[in-house]
Amino acid sequence: MYTSKYTGKYRVENPSKYSGDITDVIYRSSYELKFMRWCDTNNSVIEWGSETAIIPYKSPVDNKMHRYFVDFYVKINSKDGIVKYLVEIKPEKFTKPPDKNQRKTKKFIQEVFQYGVNQSKWEAAKNFCSKKGMKFIILTEKELGIV
Repeated sequence: MYTSKYTGKYRVENPSKYSGDITDVIYRSSYELKFMRWCDTNNSVIEWGSETAIIPYKSPVDNKMHRYFVDFYVKINSKDGIVKYLVEIKPEKFTKPPDKNQRKTKKFIQEVFQYGVNQSKWEAAKNFCSKKGMKFIILTEKELGIV
């Protein structure tokens, strides 16, 4: 699983836009921090929250139900009207299946499991959003302008 040493508490600049406890806004990567700053300061963002949407999903690893805490909820005033999103922030390499030509190491097997779990989470999020009139998107370093 991807872990980042770049974690901390975010200080919300525009509390009226934040949905949730403004004293406990945690970022788990520099990517998430960049997105939080964008949500907090962008005039098009009406409302946003961090890990406020919890979606049940069935893991392909253990075949049991789990809870997926989607990274962000964002409500945006766009040229097409108000649009609500659930947003997952991930390095691009975690949005693609592991390279099949790798040696079958413990790390490779963990990557296969994590990719399968992510696919299940994202499918559950897409279905949830479809029922709620929302959109589910995954943002990587490319969309965030980090590369």
